[in-house]
Amino acid sequence: MVTTVEVRRHAMRAPGGVHLVQGGVALARRVGQDLGPFAVVVTSPIPRAFETAIAMGFAVDDVDDHLALIPAKVMDRVAWDGGFGAWVTAAEGSKAVRAHLGAMREWLAKVAAALPEGGAALMVSHGGVIESVAAACLGGDAAGWGGPARYVEGFRLEFDRTSGRFIGGAVLRVPGSPPDGH
Repeated sequence: MVTTVEVRRHAMRAPGGVHLVQGGVALARRVGQDLGPFAVVVTSPIPRAFETAIAMGFAVDDVDDHLALIPAKVMDRVAWDGGFGAWVTAAEGSKAVRAHLGAMREWLAKVAAALPEGGAALMVSHGGVIESVAAACLGGDAAGWGGPARYVEGFRLEFDRTSGRFIGGAVLRVPGSPPDGH
């Protein structure tokens, strides 16, 4: 009774821009060729997230604010680009971060539990949100995943519907993914 949730960061946009640049579309297409199938695709409501899912070759089933930007009271406690371990550490020292991660875990567990047996979901979000979701669902197990997710990188989670728990995961790095600002 295991389902899978794959969480990816959006592709490149122009600095300060809202939409993907051509290089971002090309990167998303390249990565998307090896993904899926997915029973459901959920993105942030911010255009670059759903544009990435579409460029990957997937129709967007839903947009959800859980995958959008992180509340200021949480961002005051951790740098969005601090990497996976920074979120685990921040949760240990901040009630606001723990509460945010708890809400994320609860929401994602509902999505994963609603998937068909053996089914998978794709979620496309943003830097900082990606790492916070990993820390929410896997705790310290995600701490060693390294620096922040670059464009179209992320992770895959396994969810046991019987126990209602996330039981494992793996970071997904993309060779050739550019750093922020490119």
